Amino acid sequence: MHRGTFLSLAAASSAPGQAVAPPNILFILADDLGYGDLGCFGQKHIKTPHIDKLAAEGMRFTEAYAVCTVCAPSRSVSMTGKHTGHTSVRSSKGGVPLLPEDITIAAVLGTVGYKSGCFGKWGLEDVNTTGVPIKKKFDAFFGYLRQARAHY
Repeated sequence: MHRGTFLSLAAASSAPGQAVAPPNILFILADDLGYGDLGCFGQKHIKTPHIDKLAAEGMRFTEAYAVCTVCAPSRSVSMTGKHTGHTSVRSSKGGVPLLPEDITIAAVLGTVGYKSGCFGKWGLEDVNTTGVPIKKKFDAFFGYLRQARAHY
């Protein structure tokens, strides 16, 4: 499924007089995980039953790519939709947060009533910066803000 189709489904308004529940969205971003590393995409040696079940019961997206060879810029682009040449986060070394004007997918989906949470490694900057998830319109966050801390 293409990104435009997905976003139009997520933000679709119902026909007059009809209540249509928007779809739940679970976006899993895993560093260093390849397309064929999950059972739902053909992996035979390592079992991934829970992710396989999610894929079987929902939609699978097969037309995407990692936009950078390191994880923080890839997450930045995934969260903001910006090209790597336009994002402030261009390496995994840290020190440059998402900017105040950066709009995340949580902010966009929030305009149509979604609540969002982020769990795990954020890597788009630390406490007291403009790049923390709560300042980027995520309703909940639990995990590591800084890239390096998550590695230990």
